[in-house]
Order: sequence, then C-alpha cells, then structure tokens
Amino acid sequence: MIWTDVNEIAIELYEKYPDTDPTYILFTDLQRMVTELENFEDEKDRVNERILETIQMLWLEERD
Repeated sequence: MIWTDVNEIAIELYEKYPDTDPTYILFTDLQRMVTELENFEDEKDRVNERILETIQMLWLEERD
C-alpha cells in the first residue's frame, strides 16, 4: 500500500483499531498508525494533510 490507497488504508485501520474513533485522532498520530500497518510500503513523509483527511473520513464511513 502507498499513501494514495486511501480506501484500503481506511479498511485496514478499521480492522486493526475497531474501537478507535478516528474523529479524535491527530494527523500526526494518524500518519504514524498508517505507516505502522503491515502492508504499508510508502515513504513516511510522502503525505499531505488532504490525504490524511481523506483517510480519516473514509475510516469514519467504514465504522458506520
């Protein structure tokens, strides 16, 4: 996975952290959580706020 695989990232975050409410996660923490996913292979700093926001919103949708 790379940063632009936002749907796949959101699904994996939901599966790894099912009891976590993404609404209250700081982008710095979200970035760390994504880079710690087993299948994540992109560079840690190769992300921007827009991508992190998209991941956060998709994760929220996945929870609902």
